[in-house]
Amino acid sequence: MSDAEDMVGEIETLGIKLAEAKDSITRRFIGQERVVELTLTALLCGGHGLLIGLPGLGKTRLVETLSTVMGLDGNRVQFTPDLMPADILGSEVLDTAEDGSRRFRFIEGPVFCQLLMADEINRASPRTQSALLQAMQEKTVTVAGQSRPLGVPFHVLATQNPIEQEGTYPLPEAQLDRFLVQIDVAYPDRATERDILLATTGETEAQSTAVFTSAELLAAQRLLRRMPIGESVVELILDLVRAFRPEEDGASTRVRETVAWGPGPRAAQSLMLAVRARALLQGRLAPSAEDVIDMARPVLTHRMALNFAARARGDSLRSLIEETAATLSGTKAAA
Repeated sequence: MSDAEDMVGEIETLGIKLAEAKDSITRRFIGQERVVELTLTALLCGGHGLLIGLPGLGKTRLVETLSTVMGLDGNRVQFTPDLMPADILGSEVLDTAEDGSRRFRFIEGPVFCQLLMADEINRASPRTQSALLQAMQEKTVTVAGQSRPLGVPFHVLATQNPIEQEGTYPLPEAQLDRFLVQIDVAYPDRATERDILLATTGETEAQSTAVFTSAELLAAQRLLRRMPIGESVVELILDLVRAFRPEEDGASTRVRETVAWGPGPRAAQSLMLAVRARALLQGRLAPSAEDVIDMARPVLTHRMALNFAARARGDSLRSLIEETAATLSGTKAAA
């Protein structure tokens, strides 16, 4: 059997397991298929997700369910203004042995896991927020001059409340760029909310079961990076990311007048992985231009910003990204 045939078989098998995982997740996190898909996308790509939504929409429940279904060792940290870096990373304590000798012993913090939920991450001070930067990028932390590896795999799913901003510290651009996708969690529709009421207010609730192990998730991440991707899709990704940089020669007048700063190369890398993950989740063997258009907003929104004039006019990054992606895709198709 050829390598190509082997890969086709592996992708088909993984597609079946991913369908099982989605079914298991939706037993406890009802509806919100888009949110589930984007969260699984972050895990399949080996990245991190930023969940933005009002309290009570099930963000914590989703992360807890994912930990079970994907076979990951999970921890949760509630971010508050008085949280310190050592509360996340851990610290060294001085132990005294029976013979009177003393030595330092490192006590691991909650970051030493495979799936970390950073709840209301923007409530902690910038000093504490920055404690996650090395962890998210390098999958290690440095304490007392010694590098310590984190769990394998390692993912951060952070939550934010988009409305209540009093007493919060906005995430710096460098940290936002570490999140592979921004996942907007909206109110459920009426039918979904009815299902939630019936499923969660009875004597018992449905439970999710493990579908993956951490080793199987790592294998899925490796397979994703081996997936073929067409040259036209690669070019569309490059065109799209570069189209939002106002200093680029080919930037449109609207982008120049609207965007303060655009996405960098990490955005293109994230989009390249995300379109493969979307294809995997839908049981396809390779991504298409449709995947690029669909994943553009969750991958790019938090990696760019409107200028003051655009914010004053009430312009929206969402509409700008969607319109630009559709235009570029149509141009490619016509060519």
